[in-house]
Amino acid sequence: MTTTTAAPTPLPPGLAGVVVASTELGDVRGEEGFFHYRQYSAVDLARATSLEEVWHLLVRGHLPDATELDGFRAELAATRDLPEALAAGLDAVAAAAPADPMTGLRTALSATGGLLGLRPLWDLDAAERERDAVRLAALVPVLVAGAWRRSRGLAPIAPRADLGHVANHLWLVTGEEPSERAVRALERYLCLTVDHGFNASTFTARVVASTGADVAACLVAALGALSGPLHGGAPSRALDALDQIGSADRARPWADAQLAAGTRIMGFGHAVYRGPDPRSDLLRETAIELGGPLADLAVATEAAVDASLAEHRPGKVLRANVEFYAGVVMHEVGLPRELFTPTFAVSRTIGWTAHVLEQARERKIIRPSAAYVGPPPPQPVPPLAAR
Repeated sequence: MTTTTAAPTPLPPGLAGVVVASTELGDVRGEEGFFHYRQYSAVDLARATSLEEVWHLLVRGHLPDATELDGFRAELAATRDLPEALAAGLDAVAAAAPADPMTGLRTALSATGGLLGLRPLWDLDAAERERDAVRLAALVPVLVAGAWRRSRGLAPIAPRADLGHVANHLWLVTGEEPSERAVRALERYLCLTVDHGFNASTFTARVVASTGADVAACLVAALGALSGPLHGGAPSRALDALDQIGSADRARPWADAQLAAGTRIMGFGHAVYRGPDPRSDLLRETAIELGGPLADLAVATEAAVDASLAEHRPGKVLRANVEFYAGVVMHEVGLPRELFTPTFAVSRTIGWTAHVLEQARERKIIRPSAAYVGPPPPQPVPPLAAR
């Protein structure tokens, strides 16, 4: 008697709506326009707390009290020094990708994992895994800024123990002590982008973590996913669109032309939200607080695109997403456009490490099935002369 195994049921493209794991770290409720980190609204956290507090919440499970926060900040400050061999080799890293800081970051982070002698997650206890995760995430701004400055012929700058994680990022890039206003604006953005459900890069990090690989391997894989223009590359592209528009009176004709040509408007629409992106709402507010012609143009363009969509795509809900105002905020605090996506990685690395630590506790490899849709097997293998 012959038995057959039923083929797996094909899943929606992109695994849309498919639940692949359980997590205590947070969730995105797209229909409601709401997302949270653990039990707190992510937008409330971005308004009221520092990035270090959000980091502590995700990695250690609770918001720190004042003593814990001071201790965590001291811990981060003590881990920001680059391995001597990597500091000496930043020229080679920068030379490998002079025009692409994301490639430079992947290269540098991979090298850092090797130079630190990171061991597989499978072989570590919980404290050792957390140590590696926190150290690598703390080093990301140093790697981003160091490789970028070298690629511009500038000497890297040493991190400062008296500056927080966000202020250090600006300091390491510009060499100037940032204003509190600039730090707080960028901090809002980074708090809003630490985590956001099982997006492509987060899922990638968890898949690699499930194999028991070291933390650096998990983060390098996630960075590869983030480098794609459909994931982390949109802030600079949204700003490119504002450059094309140039002035508020040209925003509506530009939007109409984009829709007529069937061109995707970067910075609008999201895979999960079916209404306003809550991150965009806070970043719009932040951009307006920073002020300037670019913020004014962004607000006018958003209104023009909304009006054009309502007329030409009445049944399609596309609203400004986090990337639309992110570029404005990062520009206004002094970050160059080519560092927008690496700056996104400065925050998202924190979320990735939290997911890596959670996945590592499972001790189970992620190994899904696929639905085969090719010619029916088995068929005879034709000889070479008959092919």
